[in-house]
Amino acid sequence: MSETLTIALSKGRILGETLPLLEKANIYPLEDISKSRKLIFDTNHEHIKLVILRATDVPTYVEHGVADFGVAGKDVLMEANTKNLYELLDLKISKCRLMTAGVQGQELPNRRLKVASKFTKTAKAYFAEQGIQADVIKLYGAMELAPIMGLADLIVDIVDTGNTLRANGLEARDLIADISTRLVVNKAAYKTKYEHIQPILDMLNGAVSAEA
Repeated sequence: MSETLTIALSKGRILGETLPLLEKANIYPLEDISKSRKLIFDTNHEHIKLVILRATDVPTYVEHGVADFGVAGKDVLMEANTKNLYELLDLKISKCRLMTAGVQGQELPNRRLKVASKFTKTAKAYFAEQGIQADVIKLYGAMELAPIMGLADLIVDIVDTGNTLRANGLEARDLIADISTRLVVNKAAYKTKYEHIQPILDMLNGAVSAEA
């Protein structure tokens, strides 16, 4: 196995908050990621590369050992197959909440619930734990429309400020999980490349602690 280490980073808001942390751990790309269409970047360390992915793909790349490290939100990890991953560190960035939400002031019907979410695995597990019968409908976006249009009684979605919910006549209800960004590592890589991985983990841990 090559001693090159590949770190898979999530696009979007998480990327913008991850890069400063990496820099504090003395890992930075040799070019400006925000101004490039490339997806793989060399860093100031010859043996460390960064790959930029959709957030939902990060656990898959790490799971299959194509990337050694991954940076992804806990919401994504809860949905993913993570049996070949270790969750090593809470980076404490991009914090939000995974919650249920429904139409403001509207009581839930006395029947099997209809729930819309892109987090179907997590939603099914949550309602099962609550002893509530629910059919979960997979949606990829515009969750707020589902209760308004009568597609669902509730949604399960990420809530940050709650402004989008309120603007659409919805209200946040029950907290399912507090979400933040986590560092995961491939289990096999952690064993075979431990001497290269542990120093990076220590540096990132120090960077996170310095931010606290």
